[in-house]
Amino acid sequence: MTLTVEQWLLGALAALLVGFSKTGVPGVGILVVPLMAIVFQDRAAVGTTVLLLIFADLFAVYWYRRYTRWDKLLQLLPWVALGMLIGMLTLLFVGEDAQGRDQINVWIGALVLIMLAVHLARLKWGDRLRPSSRVGLAATGSAAGFATTVSNAAGPIMSIYMTGLGLPKHEFMGTTAWYFLIFNVAKVPLYLVVMSLAPERPLFTLEGLIFDAFMLPVIVIGVLVGRWALPRIPQEVFNGLALGLAALAALRLILMR
Repeated sequence: MTLTVEQWLLGALAALLVGFSKTGVPGVGILVVPLMAIVFQDRAAVGTTVLLLIFADLFAVYWYRRYTRWDKLLQLLPWVALGMLIGMLTLLFVGEDAQGRDQINVWIGALVLIMLAVHLARLKWGDRLRPSSRVGLAATGSAAGFATTVSNAAGPIMSIYMTGLGLPKHEFMGTTAWYFLIFNVAKVPLYLVVMSLAPERPLFTLEGLIFDAFMLPVIVIGVLVGRWALPRIPQEVFNGLALGLAALAALRLILMR
């Protein structure tokens, strides 16, 4: 596969957004999913993207690690692991429809919209729908684990969860930084297992690895811009951007051809 100039430009934009989302506005990161799907047009986009995410996660953890709310993170871990297992099985057994459209993206988009609806309902009905409840934790963790495994699309779900907890933006960033580093790294061996069982649909390719190598400096630029922007973004604007971008990206995933 040889990338066109347009694909390289879209890929560079995706890499820039990867870096910016990790240290600036997390909701921007979900836009990476449809962009990378356009660049690679198959499941290689998933494997190619996860390596970029891991590189950017290292910066986020370094800068925001002291703000991590480990209590909130540890509550999610077993449910995320369950969601990842379901996601791995989905990658193995779910394919494309008659028009060649990957049904996983539609599922992820619908899932994000459901989570947004729950968040808006929580604003009206208060603690009865708080995300820290047992049901809320199970639903959020499982959904995030599933979404991150099948499409690197857990960002909106985690944004909804963190804003629902009312965490200050630095605690939001520190907690999600560790979440994504831990589980993005954990996805690599899962993807290798999927590839060994379904080699006709590879998640990692030589072209993807070459692309990742060229995009590392672009990610660094995005990381630095995000680091500069975060202290200058008011909390209300931060929450609004995270949720608004999550909704837009969910619709994009559902409608994407």
